[in-house]
Amino acid sequence: MSDPNNPHIKNRTTPQWGLYQRENFLKQNEGQTPLFNTDPRKLEERAKEKLSEGGWFYASSNAGLSNTHLTNRQSFYRHRLIPNQLVDTNNRDTSTEIFNHKVSAPIGFAPIGINKIYHPSGESAVSKVAGELNLPYCLSTAGSTSIEDVAEANGTGNPRFYQLYMPHDDELTLSLLTRAWESGFDALILTTDTWQLGWRHDDVASSNYAFYRGFGADLGLSDPVFRKRCKESGIDPDVDVVGASIKWIDSVWHGRAWSWDKIPWLMEQWKRISGGRPFAIKGIQSVADARRCVEYGVDGIVVSNHAGRQVDGAIASLDALESIVDAVGNDIYIMFDSGVRGASDVVKALALGARFVFVGRLWIWGLSIAGEDGVRHVMKSLLADLDILMGVAGFNGVGDFDRSILESGPKNYSLIPQKSL
Repeated sequence: MSDPNNPHIKNRTTPQWGLYQRENFLKQNEGQTPLFNTDPRKLEERAKEKLSEGGWFYASSNAGLSNTHLTNRQSFYRHRLIPNQLVDTNNRDTSTEIFNHKVSAPIGFAPIGINKIYHPSGESAVSKVAGELNLPYCLSTAGSTSIEDVAEANGTGNPRFYQLYMPHDDELTLSLLTRAWESGFDALILTTDTWQLGWRHDDVASSNYAFYRGFGADLGLSDPVFRKRCKESGIDPDVDVVGASIKWIDSVWHGRAWSWDKIPWLMEQWKRISGGRPFAIKGIQSVADARRCVEYGVDGIVVSNHAGRQVDGAIASLDALESIVDAVGNDIYIMFDSGVRGASDVVKALALGARFVFVGRLWIWGLSIAGEDGVRHVMKSLLADLDILMGVAGFNGVGDFDRSILESGPKNYSLIPQKSL
C-alpha cells in the first residue's frame, strides 16, 4: 500500500492521492467500511436505488437509442495503455495548468445542471469539494443554485469557470456574464449543442422536466434582469415559481439556434467584462468547427458530444478528439469530455492530445448517493486511481502521456446493447 512514511512524500509537489487507497483498506480496523463502491457500474446501480424515478431518468437518459453513449464507451476500449517498468515514479506529479491556473490534476468537474434534483445540497456541495481538491469547477447556466452561492462554497482563489447557455436576450446574457465574473468565475465556456434538449425517451414518456414543475431554476430566478423580464410578463417570481421557472428555462433551452455570427459579439463582451480572460466553446465534434474556432480567435474548445445526450448515432467524442488534435492541436487549447469512467480513460484522452479532461456522471452518482461526502469519495477515488496508475505504469507526469503509450485498434464498433456504463 502507499506508505505514509515513504521518504519521497515530502518531495512530491502534488498530494499522494494513492494514500486514499490505504485509508479505505484500514477502515475495517475502525469498525467501518468505505462509503460505497466506486466501480462505475456499481456506482450507477446504487444511484438508481437512491434517486426518485424522475431524478434517475434525468441523470441517465441519453438521446434516442443511446447509440452515441454506447460508442463513447466503445471508443475507449480500442486504445490500450503500454506500461513501462522499473521507472522511478516516487516523485511523480499529477498537476497541470489550465487557463493560467495550476491545478492538482488534469481533471475537472463538468458543467451539469439542476444538481438539486440529485441531492438537496446541489451545486454548492460539488463546488466545495472541487475547491478542497484544487480541481476546476464549471457551473452550468441550468444550475439549481445561484452563481454567488456556488462561488462562496467553492472558496477564495479556487479555479472556477462559467458555462453559458446563451439566451436570446443580450441584456440577460450580459447580466449572467457579469455575475459570473464578479463571483470569481474567470473563464467562459459556451455550450453549442443544446439549444433544445435532445429526444430522451424516458424523460418524455414520464413528463420528466423539473423546471416545468417549478424546481431547479434558482440560478435564473436570482438574476436581476430575468426578474425584470418576469415582471414585464406579469409574473411574480416569488409567488408564481412555476411560471417563472418555465420562463427561465425556455429562455436558455429555447429551440432557437445561434450561428457563428454571434460569436464575435459574445467574445468581445466577455473579454470586456473579464479583462481578457479565456473564452471557450463546448460541443465541438468536427475538424471544420475546430478550425473555425481557431479562425475566430477562440481560446479553447471542449471536444464533447454531451455524453450522448443530444445527438443519437453520432461519432464517439474520443474519435473526434483524435482527428481534431491532428488538425489544430498546436493552435488552440483542447479539452475533452464524454464517457470518462476512470483514470485510464483520462490518461487515454490526454495521450490522444487533450490537455484537460472533464468528468460528469461519476460525481453525479456520488452526489445522488451521499451528497457532499459522496462527491468527495468519488473524486478522491478517481485521483487515487490516477496516482496509482501513474506509479505502477511508469509515468512521472502529465507530459508523459502521448500517443507512444497507446496501442490502438481500428474504429470498428459492433452495436451490442449493454448497460449504460
